[in-house]
Amino acid sequence: MASSNVTSEQRKSYQMPKGTAWIGGVAFTFFIALLGFFLAKVPGFNHIGQLACAIIIAVAYRQVFGYPEALRSGIAFSSKRLLRTAIILYGLKLNIDTVLSDGLGLLARDVGVIAFAIFMTVWLAKVFKADKNISLLLGVGTGVCGAAAIAAVAPIVKVKDEDTAIGVGIIALMGTIFAIGYTILRPILPLDSIEYGMWAGISLHEVAHVALAGAPAGEDGLAIALLAKLGRVFLLVPLCFIFIFIMKRKNKGTEEGNAKIEFPWFLVGFILLSILGSYVFGHSIPVSDGVMEGLFTLTTWLLTAAMVGLGLNVSLKDLRERAMRPLAAMTITSVLLSVIAYFIV
Repeated sequence: MASSNVTSEQRKSYQMPKGTAWIGGVAFTFFIALLGFFLAKVPGFNHIGQLACAIIIAVAYRQVFGYPEALRSGIAFSSKRLLRTAIILYGLKLNIDTVLSDGLGLLARDVGVIAFAIFMTVWLAKVFKADKNISLLLGVGTGVCGAAAIAAVAPIVKVKDEDTAIGVGIIALMGTIFAIGYTILRPILPLDSIEYGMWAGISLHEVAHVALAGAPAGEDGLAIALLAKLGRVFLLVPLCFIFIFIMKRKNKGTEEGNAKIEFPWFLVGFILLSILGSYVFGHSIPVSDGVMEGLFTLTTWLLTAAMVGLGLNVSLKDLRERAMRPLAAMTITSVLLSVIAYFIV
């Protein structure tokens, strides 16, 4: 009995305080981001950039050393909150005139992308006899905005937490592979910066992956890529309402289909900063180039830390054990989506 009490006390002594765990987790993601920064200076890796190098290191760390559970809260903060903050700041790079001229056309294409991704993934899952819940989440993640979409839809369709985690892991892994592939293909594709940005924005998985792939296209290409992607993010809200309606019908008026939807407020922040950047900063309010460059640099580091957080959620062991068939369905869908999107930009 005494030894049991000692063991309990020992376990308590190893528990990291919440504040320390949060700070340590965020610092850990920035440390790997720094390693990614230096790796991106190495010949060969310099072609894929800081973001991709950082997430490669993060995925490798997870497979060798496991997930640093003691730092979970800080890592989750980086992968979610820092990502949203970075996307809001990216609004400063968006020319609002581009939004007014091309936004509606992009939104129409985004609707088609979401419908294709979900229905194709679910149909292939039936053909492959794959897990239907994981496959549905992957279809939503592929069509809308990766992990954020999966996290929003999962409680509505009553998917288990472990299936949600597998879906997020697959999206992080495959989205990274596709984003790196896009950066490699960029120099040899007959697309200008705007067309390339549109292609990346309407076909890639995570917002961070779009930022990674869109960076080689320059500021205008990256801005249009984020615009196309954020149109898909915006469509997450009506999509969630559609799933709530379906679940209510399926459960015949019971409370099973009820779920709260978190509105993507960072989309509003992105739009507000794009308006400020287009019509206020540098016009009504003078802002030096040095300040703007500093904000852009901060944005890059925030995105890099967010990519690290995503990479640390990738477990290759889970993919092998439970999700190979859903992964196959999602991969085929992603390839087809990339091909179709290439021809419609």
